[in-house]
Amino acid sequence: MKHFTSTLLLLFIAVAGMAQKGPRIEFEAKDNTIDYGEVSKETDNGIRTFVFTNTGDEPLIITNVKSTCGCTVPTKPTDPILPGKSDKIQVKYNMNPGPIRKTITVESNAVNYEGGIIALKIKGEVIPPKPQQSVLEKKKSMLEK
Repeated sequence: MKHFTSTLLLLFIAVAGMAQKGPRIEFEAKDNTIDYGEVSKETDNGIRTFVFTNTGDEPLIITNVKSTCGCTVPTKPTDPILPGKSDKIQVKYNMNPGPIRKTITVESNAVNYEGGIIALKIKGEVIPPKPQQSVLEKKKSMLEK
């Protein structure tokens, strides 16, 4: 019994020692992904927001946020995020028709991601605008009825 108790105590100390101290970033979006769904440029400005919280015990610093292409423009917080506080990373997609599959890379001092690097993703589809019927085509279709 004495051996079991000392082993249990050592295990507890080891687990407690492995607990990460420092800033931790937790995003509200499931799997760090925002799904635009099916959208159109006429009705959607392409802006989405990734909300996150510093769940650690030290200030979180976002050092860089970059996209895989120029069609997606992210903005980052400029000030450190204190423990327990939330902030956001805003992303603007240019709404070119077609599928949306982009990754935004966040560089930070977060200890809960390897190297403090977090991949955020946006997905969805921008549908092309419906073709406009000219006045002549409208008149022609009305006369044919």
